[in-house]
Amino acid sequence: MEDPVADECSGDLCPASAAAAGAAAAEVPCVSAVLLCCSLGLLYVGSLYVWRSGFSRDHPATIRRRFVSVLLVSLVSPLFPHLYLQYGPGRASPLADHSIWQVMGLRLSGLLPALLLPYLLTAVLFLGPLVQQYHVGHWNIYLEPMYWWQSLRNLVWVRNHIVAPFSEEFTFRACMVPMLATCMSPQQLYFCAPLFFGIAHLHHLMERLSQRQGVLNALAASLFQFAYTTVFGVYSAYLFVRTGHMTAPFMAHAFCNHMGFPDVTGLLAEPEPRRAKLVLAYVTGLVVWYLLLGALTTPAVYGNTVYYSAAV
Repeated sequence: MEDPVADECSGDLCPASAAAAGAAAAEVPCVSAVLLCCSLGLLYVGSLYVWRSGFSRDHPATIRRRFVSVLLVSLVSPLFPHLYLQYGPGRASPLADHSIWQVMGLRLSGLLPALLLPYLLTAVLFLGPLVQQYHVGHWNIYLEPMYWWQSLRNLVWVRNHIVAPFSEEFTFRACMVPMLATCMSPQQLYFCAPLFFGIAHLHHLMERLSQRQGVLNALAASLFQFAYTTVFGVYSAYLFVRTGHMTAPFMAHAFCNHMGFPDVTGLLAEPEPRRAKLVLAYVTGLVVWYLLLGALTTPAVYGNTVYYSAAV
């Protein structure tokens, strides 16, 4: 994904990642950051399996226990970037001059646009699936207060829409990106950081095998999940660095989890001329999303002076 301002200054802003900071970046090796990110990923995934249970991942008991696990991991995770930036190799990076909460994207300035614009941008990307939902009447459900009331009482819904997106973005973006940003350029960061996120989802292979789905089917499904979670990770890392807000990728993540993977099979099964209109909606959404990507993630809009600083 091309960053419109990754290579040179744009407007009043320049990249403030360590790799763009000149000599300071050259002094920061990536080995420690990568090892810490691996450890953090293992900690997150491992916490999901510390409980002995014969229930499925969707059983209320399993969900509640995993809520406790990710909560504890979320309390410990900030120690990784804090210690790395203040006492480890990251102290040579310009990011070490900011508070740990700022580099993790936890701040009030720019919060409103971080809540709205990335959500709108992601909705544009899903224009095709949204039009599909409209044709089958799903939009009417969203207007029903009872739908939201029942959803908030459903542990699977809460996990998919709130707990999982928040804890994953907190761990894999807010805690990992600050460490990797000390030794990578924005482009390297966008494509390397998501690998930890994608690999972390391979643990679902064990769950599929335990459900006796068959080795080949379980492996194919897990590799496909690795692929699309990694692609989303690129987008999420881009949103985090450009906005300097954890809220931005969280909102995008929650929306994507709600929409799920586009129903391409259903699209191809649609009769003409509806299928042609839906294909047009898919293409239009992708093109408009790309055209809006830079404008709706302009660092100045979000007050992002952590990963983008005023040009000198």
